[in-house]
Amino acid sequence: MDDYILHYAPDNASLVVRLALEDRGLPYRTALVDRASEAQKGAAYRKINPVGLIPALETPRGVLFETAAILLWLADTHGGLGPAPGDVQRGHFLKWLIFVSNTLHAGLRLTFYPQNYVGDAPEYHAALRTGTRTGLDTQLRLLDAEARRAHGWFNAAEVTVLDYYVACCLRWAGLYPQGDTGWFDLARYPALWDLAESLESRPATKAAIAAEGLGAKPFTRPEPPQPPEGSAT
Repeated sequence: MDDYILHYAPDNASLVVRLALEDRGLPYRTALVDRASEAQKGAAYRKINPVGLIPALETPRGVLFETAAILLWLADTHGGLGPAPGDVQRGHFLKWLIFVSNTLHAGLRLTFYPQNYVGDAPEYHAALRTGTRTGLDTQLRLLDAEARRAHGWFNAAEVTVLDYYVACCLRWAGLYPQGDTGWFDLARYPALWDLAESLESRPATKAAIAAEGLGAKPFTRPEPPQPPEGSAT
């Protein structure tokens, strides 16, 4: 029997959790959250994740939600994918993992779903995106500088959940919202490019490509997903 059930939608934040599960070879099965019908907002899914966001991970110890929390729990529970508690580098790893979750990923969500924050007026959407993207560029430059440093927990030989999380954010920045991604050019962040490219050859990434229809170069040359089931939006 599978230990875990990943509630997911293609090319959503659940992708990062799938990559971590695949990387560690952990048994799991998936439960599609149908975004086309807004199932994530429905009562049935909110019994699993009361905040109505994707992903959620059912475990033998209860249901987890919030992407960074799931990733950190998996790393701590199964080893690998990040410095263990007590490691002298643990705090530095954690500060950047939470930065990606609370700042970079949160900022990307502002640009993907401005209507959720400022209402339906298009002029407000444009203003929010413009202001947010200035900050996103600064955040990516900070991460690029960090990726050039010789840490063992970011852009290093041992892959961590931080690596996968950043790579997925790079993918989403290059894809969404479709037709309005001209602000983003991965080539401006060469260390992050190297990180993204290195992850594309990993078995975990290949498994995610097949499961979610992500295209051959999901991080460096992202294409709109062609998933076998479900919708990304």
